[in-house]
Amino acid sequence: MSSSSLELTEVASGLKFPEGPIAMNDGSVVLVEMFGPRITRVHSDGATEVVAEIDGGPNGAAIGPDGALYLCNNGGCFTEIDFGGLCLPGPFDRSAYVGGRIQRVDLTSGEVTDLYTECDGRALRAPNDLVFDSHGGFYFTDHGIRDNEARTSDLTGIYYATADGSSISEIAFPVESPNGIGLSPDGSMLYYAETHNGRVFQRRIVAPGELEPTAPGDTSSLLCGLPGLQLLDSLAVDGAGNVCVATLVNGGVTVIAPSGEILRHVDTGDLLTTNICFAADGSSTAWITLSGTGRLVRTTWPYPGLRLAHTA
Repeated sequence: MSSSSLELTEVASGLKFPEGPIAMNDGSVVLVEMFGPRITRVHSDGATEVVAEIDGGPNGAAIGPDGALYLCNNGGCFTEIDFGGLCLPGPFDRSAYVGGRIQRVDLTSGEVTDLYTECDGRALRAPNDLVFDSHGGFYFTDHGIRDNEARTSDLTGIYYATADGSSISEIAFPVESPNGIGLSPDGSMLYYAETHNGRVFQRRIVAPGELEPTAPGDTSSLLCGLPGLQLLDSLAVDGAGNVCVATLVNGGVTVIAPSGEILRHVDTGDLLTTNICFAADGSSTAWITLSGTGRLVRTTWPYPGLRLAHTA
């Protein structure tokens, strides 16, 4: 694997743990500030505008078929820690936790509506990231909670839900600390990253919200595992089909080919590089959230971009 740097242009700073960037049609970027907690629009000149205040902990976000923003809310399961100038997510604080949920946010009015708080009677714990398909449904991860006081860690899963709030189903279980999630350009393959294991998995989609079964120990479900202490955050798939996964500790973005080959690691200089997104028109402009230092940066990606199923 080669390690390289790209020319990064700072677009905004002073953000409170930015994640979930969405490139908008007007050139702005809408993102979450997990420790805001709020949704913020960053204009092309770097000016910021609060779209909505959010109770809990906003994480991944995406535009749905109706032009609204759909949000994974981890319930405020992390505390904020200042560690030598870096902003770090700290241990679970049950006194601040409001419960995991999927929410719809009207980008014009800022109105926030809860869509899902449970599946089959089991409460969502800490939804983290989501991706819409071309059918109007979305896949999302529930990262779960590590409770140091109770010495427990959740086993969670991958879910599929509809944007109107009428249907949710668990489609993969168990999964260890799932974080980023994305679809191949043709929509036939689902990718998701496990944070603490440093692995990216792949599952073939046989119908909307339905994955091809795998047997225990089926190695074909593993796209790639990273060596050493490299933790994985959110991801985006580019136009070449590469899985571009934000990589913690080894701060940057790791580019993994559909074959599983690690093509390169793009160094960003921030140990908590949490997400990447591409321009709304599918061009190769990319935005990356550097959460440790509270910045949003822009770069020209060395591979084609990818237009998502829905934009606004």
